[in-house]
Amino acid sequence: MPTFCRMAPLEAAGASCCRWPAIAGLAQTAPLRIVALGASNTAGWGVAASESYPAQLEALLAAKGMPASVANAGVPGDTSGAMLARLDREVPPGTHLVILQPGTNDERYSSAARMRTTNIAEIGRRLDGRGIKLVIIEKRVCWPNCRRASCARMAFTIRPRGYTLLAQRLRRVIIDALNKR
Repeated sequence: MPTFCRMAPLEAAGASCCRWPAIAGLAQTAPLRIVALGASNTAGWGVAASESYPAQLEALLAAKGMPASVANAGVPGDTSGAMLARLDREVPPGTHLVILQPGTNDERYSSAARMRTTNIAEIGRRLDGRGIKLVIIEKRVCWPNCRRASCARMAFTIRPRGYTLLAQRLRRVIIDALNKR
């Protein structure tokens, strides 16, 4: 069974996500290597590269005394199948953690939607086989109050403040994970 974590909605921000004892001491011994894999929202659609959540997360972790490299592997328009296809290329050896944001593109392309769950599970299985931990960000984390199907089409509307909030939320999840023994 792959070791992964699905982030809870923002209103549960104080909740502990999961235990990852294998990486608990990494921040003390070497820079943490993180890859953010996803589509437009991971890439930072509509904002400067420095405003994307992966760039902000790297800065937030450093500010907490946790040196980390957060590679941005976001590709606008990507589906979970395309993320799976480029997984090995985007996640180099030595990566400790992957943040997967499968987004809403699978829902936009009905043929891809049928394979979404299978693709995410396979990404988790492959990363687990390599000893890499996985945090999955579902769309409800970005838009917790959005209950309509039309919200999927609004995925591109995250503004700089939204990316900041997401990076702050992720920082807490990663710090909690690193502190678990």
